[in-house]
Amino acid sequence: MSSPSASVPDPSRGTPRVPADGVATASHRSQRGGRRTPRRAAVGRRSFSSALRALEELAASGAQVSVHVADLDTGRKILAGDDHVPLPIAGLGFVPVLVETAAALDAGTLDPLRIVDRATEGFVAGSGLWRNLRVPALPLIDLAVLAAATGDPNAANALLDAVGHEQVRARMVSLGMPRSAVLDHFRDKRGPDDAPHVAVGTTREFAHLFAALVNASVVDAAVSAQVSEWLSLNQDLSLVAAATGLDPFAHDHDAHGLLFVNKTGRDRGVRAEAGVLAGPRAGIAYALTVCFDDLSISHRLRAHDAFRILGTDLMEYTH
Repeated sequence: MSSPSASVPDPSRGTPRVPADGVATASHRSQRGGRRTPRRAAVGRRSFSSALRALEELAASGAQVSVHVADLDTGRKILAGDDHVPLPIAGLGFVPVLVETAAALDAGTLDPLRIVDRATEGFVAGSGLWRNLRVPALPLIDLAVLAAATGDPNAANALLDAVGHEQVRARMVSLGMPRSAVLDHFRDKRGPDDAPHVAVGTTREFAHLFAALVNASVVDAAVSAQVSEWLSLNQDLSLVAAATGLDPFAHDHDAHGLLFVNKTGRDRGVRAEAGVLAGPRAGIAYALTVCFDDLSISHRLRAHDAFRILGTDLMEYTH
């Protein structure tokens, strides 16, 4: 990863100070109620120096790192590094499949109660929740919930089959995601004739996608609301979201007014997350992908630590 960059607020002014090149380079449906504290009140608590340092250390150790963080209201880029580079993102890449599913349901071309049988050919036995359930078939709408909330690979594969790979590809282009792609189904093992990854994506495109979801501009307001509702059920709050203190099983209506929507992706040597975090001071759209040599538990934990440090910086920015 080339050195990430950050825009740092000037304490003497109410608006951020941005150099001529746009960033200062370092080495190497909304639930926000009430009035926010004025933005200048958060000045001094909005440095991303800890995240910058952690990500630079990961890159120096040989990991591939891509990050994009932008203010949700203004769209101003706050932190970025190699955000244009497509990297493997595992299950994060299935968010556009959820978008296409919601669009088809809204258009009436898919029946939400259509019963879908669990696949026998290509069945993923190594992960997921559906593999442990006795029910052999589920309604399409329940598969969307299962895929969004638990990242279930068999449910996600069934959705991809239902909407069609070509339709998802076209949808991603229409969403302004030409460098990201869903390449394949989830598989227990990838052979020489299979795509090397289930999905690839850039952090810039996925951060923009999540910002558009909460701003109700993905396809239309109804589709944006449906996808956001599904993603608000996501139970993987172990990476960036670990800093929020949210209940992983019930965080769609936080008592402290925290709005959080995210999706993660995990594979051997791949960790990816994108989402939106909004609090009383500000809102943030973010995406982070780390590809690393998973040679030991310490390599894995070092990657996880970088996500959590970014989460802490995001919390300080929004609160």
